[in-house]
Amino acid sequence: MIVIRTCVLLLGGLLVAAAPQADEQPVPPSARSADLIEDLGLEVATVASREHPRWRPPRKVVARVDAPERVAWLQSAAPGVEIVGVRTTEEAVQAAAHADAVLGFCSPGIVAAGTELRWIQVLWAGVEDCVAIDGLRERDIVLTNMQRVAGPVMAEHVFAMLLALTRGLDGYLEAQRAGEWRRDAVDRDRMRSLREKTLLVVGLGGIGSEVARLGHAFGMEVIATRASGRRGPDYVSYVGLPDELDRLAERADVVVNTAPLTAATTDMFDEAFFAALKSGAYFINVGRGGSVVTEALLAALSDGRVAGAGLDVTDPEPLPGGHPLWRAANVIITPHVSASIDTGSEDRWLVVRENLRRYAAGEPLLSVVDVERGY
Repeated sequence: MIVIRTCVLLLGGLLVAAAPQADEQPVPPSARSADLIEDLGLEVATVASREHPRWRPPRKVVARVDAPERVAWLQSAAPGVEIVGVRTTEEAVQAAAHADAVLGFCSPGIVAAGTELRWIQVLWAGVEDCVAIDGLRERDIVLTNMQRVAGPVMAEHVFAMLLALTRGLDGYLEAQRAGEWRRDAVDRDRMRSLREKTLLVVGLGGIGSEVARLGHAFGMEVIATRASGRRGPDYVSYVGLPDELDRLAERADVVVNTAPLTAATTDMFDEAFFAALKSGAYFINVGRGGSVVTEALLAALSDGRVAGAGLDVTDPEPLPGGHPLWRAANVIITPHVSASIDTGSEDRWLVVRENLRRYAAGEPLLSVVDVERGY
């Protein structure tokens, strides 16, 4: 029995795995990766990587790493491939020459320097900046992202903000900090139950489906919009197309935006939308700030058409000091942290490693982005 060990070297600030030279047998998927794919319902491409016109067995992969041992861990999924570990975008640009793939970064400099790039894997879901890079479409570079990976925790964040608003926790926390037992700190007519209310999920993808599932568990009627068609889980009573948004808003007690930012979704929550929205509804945004016309939201909050808003994303972002949203009543703002979790990013790393294994073996990838649609 021959045991081949991978040596990790530090060269000029880059972590490089010296790949084995002998022919290697295909690496099987790990049990943890298989469980993750099933649990999160990750989408598997219908076409194998080897059938892509630009695919070739990868020789060099540049990977964002959080520790030296991560290089060897990734290497074990792709024996025979040189893994170059980097920590910054600048290092990735320097290492991109002759690389077949870059894992964890996407920038104009990397695409320009990586003249042989065939695949980019990012560690996040929203890819609007990446798909806009010159050369990505023209060179037919495959792009994969983290669809669904953060869905469960982001859905929890949505309901944390929503419950804080509907139960008046923002007002009672202020009284607590002042050391005051004040039952009148919040107008109790403002406090609402979610049961039998209508939840409208805008963007019924991985995150939106998790929001819908929790809404159903709270006893809400769940309706949704989806750009890719009318299919949805059993707990969503109606799935409409994007052009039905304003009509569905008339029924909604709560609207949650989980849609990606595309040309079609930019500024879709505008004055007309808030005018159509059921009076006294709540608005939660964990999608992208650019989907909302901020002035229209502020006006709707000011005149009471929107009872409260929970915003994990804003436009502009970061939200500058002195912006009117900071002072708006019944608004909870978190600084784009809804995907944060106590277990860190290990699920993301499992997806990265499994996709690396799949790409090296020529198998179908997970979570391939439709570059034309932008998600």
